[in-house]
Amino acid sequence: MEQLTGGGDSLLQLVTFTMGTEEYAVDILKVQEINRMTEIAKVPNAPNYVEGVINLRGRVIPVVSLRKRFGFDDKLSDEQSRIMIMDIQGITIGVIVDAVSEVLRIQSNTVEPTPHVASSLGTEFIKGIAKLEDRLIILIDMDMLIEKSDGTAMLQAAKVGQRSLEE
Repeated sequence: MEQLTGGGDSLLQLVTFTMGTEEYAVDILKVQEINRMTEIAKVPNAPNYVEGVINLRGRVIPVVSLRKRFGFDDKLSDEQSRIMIMDIQGITIGVIVDAVSEVLRIQSNTVEPTPHVASSLGTEFIKGIAKLEDRLIILIDMDMLIEKSDGTAMLQAAKVGQRSLEE
């Protein structure tokens, strides 16, 4: 996570989003833009969590459902659903979330290490849990998500999608 230092304080800048009733966050520097849902072209033989590809101003971007990737029940998209365009280890991907909440700056000392039984998502994706006054926010390690996913499958999806857009 990007840490800002100033006067001895260490701040984390995060984009928060929801999936179901839980609140999550990612490093703001990973997020390029946030878009409303759009038509997603299906890609054959992609892993089940790869929804397909989108055409974003002439670029083919693979789109991943975080719900499916984390093993949550699927949910139809609605007016609140968003695709967060992110740069993760040099791969630009779209990540579908239920809703984007806010940009948040928190003190790094409010983040607790990941408990062993934090949630149904594997703890390898969790950087920590931020304890704020009235809520808990699970910090997602998007780099680890790509490493533990098949990053090449996402690149393949983008290539297949690019060919279908050119036809």
